[in-house]
Amino acid sequence: MNGAIFYTSKYGSTAQYARWIAEATGLPLFDIDSDRPKPADHDFAVLLGPIVYHKIMGHKWAKRHQSGLMRRPLVLVSVSGAGPGPKLDCWIAGSLPPDLVSHAQHFALRGRQNPSDLTLYDWVMLKIGGLMNPDPKARRE
Repeated sequence: MNGAIFYTSKYGSTAQYARWIAEATGLPLFDIDSDRPKPADHDFAVLLGPIVYHKIMGHKWAKRHQSGLMRRPLVLVSVSGAGPGPKLDCWIAGSLPPDLVSHAQHFALRGRQNPSDLTLYDWVMLKIGGLMNPDPKARRE
């Protein structure tokens, strides 16, 4: 089978996971922000993205390529500080079309953050993030 890995990354954790998966599988690796990849050219896809501000990065790319992604098996890998569960499921569901979410096999991986690498904006948003969470139940956790 002719598969491929498609990823986007903000601070490097997701890119590292994508490289590890590519090394272990021999699959080609495409950065969706710079490589202009086409999922329709492959038999299956692995899509990796970090969760940033309660959305999976790369959601706009995934929506643009939804028809190609829906015609083949899709593994979705999210990278964040949130483990698997209702909060993460809510963020994924709020980021991607419902058909794409139900079509994909989702795996949640933990990210790593070095506070000194964060932009000031990202640092502030993480500090007040609980106040801005779109899921009211998550704020009570």
